[in-house]
Amino acid sequence: MVDVFDEVEEQLRSDRYKSLALKSLPWLGALAAAAVLGVGGWMGWTSYQENLTNKATEAYQAALTTGQKSGPVAAFPAFEAISKTGTPVYKALALLQMGGVRLEQNKTAEAVAYFDQAAKLSPDPVLADLAGLNSALALIDTAPYKDVEARLTPLMGEKSPYRVQAKEALAFAKLRAGDLAGARGDFLVLSSSLDNSSDEIRERARGAMAMMDSGSAKDLPAVVKAAMALPPSAALSLPTGPQADVAPNTAQ
Repeated sequence: MVDVFDEVEEQLRSDRYKSLALKSLPWLGALAAAAVLGVGGWMGWTSYQENLTNKATEAYQAALTTGQKSGPVAAFPAFEAISKTGTPVYKALALLQMGGVRLEQNKTAEAVAYFDQAAKLSPDPVLADLAGLNSALALIDTAPYKDVEARLTPLMGEKSPYRVQAKEALAFAKLRAGDLAGARGDFLVLSSSLDNSSDEIRERARGAMAMMDSGSAKDLPAVVKAAMALPPSAALSLPTGPQADVAPNTAQ
């Protein structure tokens, strides 16, 4: 914003030179006027955008407060309103919250639809990846392995902030699909990797391998559910406040 003010100040200081030019070259005056109007229009648009962001911030915070006081379901209508009228980032954040509510209600299809919409709408790649991860995790118990793999693969790149969580989710998807060797190989890597892995993820990988080695893998759905709960996963966490630089936070 300082640069814009400096440009305008510079234009005002050079008005006397513009006057001389206008007398000899009328068309140059039209160009100068257009430039000034352009700067003014840009400043007006910036102010408008800031006003929208402030309103979206207040609405999002109010919805979070409602959720904390009365429960997530009570806050759903407020988040839904933000998803339709807020700025792109806050629309995506609201959709993530809506997906989380529906997931708690065991309405997986609706949850996935909201997560997918958030991923497409978010202008921030980190927030989009978070939405994509939530979507894949929501489907891991019911969708075919190929569908889950297709959702997780783009999240496993070296620059993805959720690459480790995506690799862990894919290992569980392999386990559920009956690919015990592939799953065990992935868990082995996760159990010893220092690539942004938390102690929680490493412990969960070791727990999954222990269950597989004990023969519990005969009941795969139960194994997957039990392993993912050792200890409780934070992978489905949603942002809970204004995100200047969107990053994962705990929620609910």
